Amino acid sequence: MEEVSQTFSLIENKKFDILELSTILLILASFFSIINIRLLKLPMTIGLMILAIMLSIVVLILGFFFPSFMDIAYTITESFDFNFVLLQVMLPFLLFAGAMSINVHQLRKDKTTILLLALFGVLFSTYVVGTLTFYLINVPIFGLSSLGISYIDCLLFGSLIAPTDPIAVLSIVKKMKLSPMTETRIAGESLFNDGIGVVVFLTLLGVKATGAAITFESVGSLFFTEVIGGLALGAIIGYFGLKLVKYIENEHVELEVLITLSMVLLVSVVANKYHLSGPLGVVILGLYLNKHIKEDSGNGNSELAMGDYVYKFWHLLDETLNSILFILIGLEIILLYESFNLIYLALSVIVIVLVVASRYVGVSIPVVILSQFKDFEKNTAKIITWGGLRGGLSIALALNLPESMGDAKALILILTYAVVLFTILVQGLTMQKIIKSN
Repeated sequence: MEEVSQTFSLIENKKFDILELSTILLILASFFSIINIRLLKLPMTIGLMILAIMLSIVVLILGFFFPSFMDIAYTITESFDFNFVLLQVMLPFLLFAGAMSINVHQLRKDKTTILLLALFGVLFSTYVVGTLTFYLINVPIFGLSSLGISYIDCLLFGSLIAPTDPIAVLSIVKKMKLSPMTETRIAGESLFNDGIGVVVFLTLLGVKATGAAITFESVGSLFFTEVIGGLALGAIIGYFGLKLVKYIENEHVELEVLITLSMVLLVSVVANKYHLSGPLGVVILGLYLNKHIKEDSGNGNSELAMGDYVYKFWHLLDETLNSILFILIGLEIILLYESFNLIYLALSVIVIVLVVASRYVGVSIPVVILSQFKDFEKNTAKIITWGGLRGGLSIALALNLPESMGDAKALILILTYAVVLFTILVQGLTMQKIIKSN
């Protein structure tokens, strides 16, 4: 028994490196995938997250009886550094893969609709959810006013939960039998509203850090730098990347995979260095290559090469990273356990209703206005609302909040996680029924 305790102590104090952590995640992904295929038969990402949640619950139960075991699990989970892994490593590749798979020609036809849905939806939800959450927290029945959560803290929560997660959305939408127009609108809006959401989040975070007032000049400057700069960066690198693809003339098609990988990493590195929007940059890069490669397919065999090698490679990478991401989301329960209480659960239920309702109104208003000029399918607003899944991006932004917020950060993390779980598990699993009801 003493030897077991010593072993636990050694593992607990161990710092896990990237190779060990990657091995753990890939083993879990492989094992859970087999269980899902054979038993659960759910959409892969949802099935994997459910299994990861079940594993987390088992770990918490075992940890109640064996505290050392819980400490080990906590150490391993904390070592993943969810914020860094998602925002800096996985997100660029996943967004690029999503942009490469979208119907870019339909996207061009609906660009006004998609941009208006993304912009208005994020701003509307940020204000409504943030404001109402602030009033809810200060309701005496919850007893949370002592936490000292400010209005700007609640607006930060509204901004990080407002954008739908393109990774989660695309993983579900691609498997649904939606019309090409509706599918493109949902996917396109998700690809762009995260960039807008990040800009709003960073603006509010800057306001909180400096105590400065929100002005049109400060917001406009950050918007131009982040959004316009990110879009321009993706287009420029995409332009020269396409030239390079044409130059090799399909003689070594494997080089096209290497070129696309290099371009995605280059956009991310440059964007981080000069404070541009990396997510929007890689999205534009993917859309640019998607569009031009298909247009240029009559000259040479570029489409064949991209179809047989690049698209298959990025599809495989997309599926692998998605699996890992949703497992990480499920494992985050272990880290949130210590901060949880029943009052937070009650508040989470109300906040989930607020988030879904604000999403519906934020989508319905642009749809009603645009329906005077464009065609929309029946219940488009309902489909887009229910397809607006939140995912790892919201959790990563919540983890990016300053530690000085203390209990306020813990509460926002739990509220964020509750919304993410609801949208993926409930909305994701019932999406097909919503579509069939139309």
